[in-house]
Amino acid sequence: MSTIRALATGIMAGVLAVVVLIGIAAIVVPAVTGSTALTVLTSSMEPGLPPGTLVVVRPTPIDEIAPGSIMTYQLRSGEPTVVTHRVLEQHRTADGGYRFVTKGDANPAPDPGFVREVQVRGTVWYSIPLVGWVTQVVTGEVRAVVIPIAVLALSIYAVSMIVAGVRERSRERRRSAAERDLVQESSP
Repeated sequence: MSTIRALATGIMAGVLAVVVLIGIAAIVVPAVTGSTALTVLTSSMEPGLPPGTLVVVRPTPIDEIAPGSIMTYQLRSGEPTVVTHRVLEQHRTADGGYRFVTKGDANPAPDPGFVREVQVRGTVWYSIPLVGWVTQVVTGEVRAVVIPIAVLALSIYAVSMIVAGVRERSRERRRSAAERDLVQESSP
């Protein structure tokens, strides 16, 4: 029984560690670095960034964005809709600015038109497969319900583990005391 308990505790500790690490990578790191976490919603960047992938996009100096970079940009300047595609070409404009030709890895042709500097939001720093689906589901009103339930469930689990540990220690002390009493009674 103690082997099963140890195994279950190890598995739960591992799951908790993974959840904490994903939370740090998806929430804390972007917040601290001024990056943005976004979810890939389409299959245009498969197989590297399939739908449901969480991408963390960090601000990148325009002159550092080169062909091969995966860039996130606004479809139309000033509007919230963004796309994350690979840069195929970088062009200098007459006024010293930049414009880019982009293409989704799974798309047969480049995106229409050029991406102007003002549209660029940054480049993909790192990605976490499947985590984007969770962030899509847990938004707005759902988040207001799910987060408190998750906190309550984890708190109940933590308290139950503490209580189980205290009970186990108490049993061990009683066993040790009973064994000492038996040894003392059988000693001459």
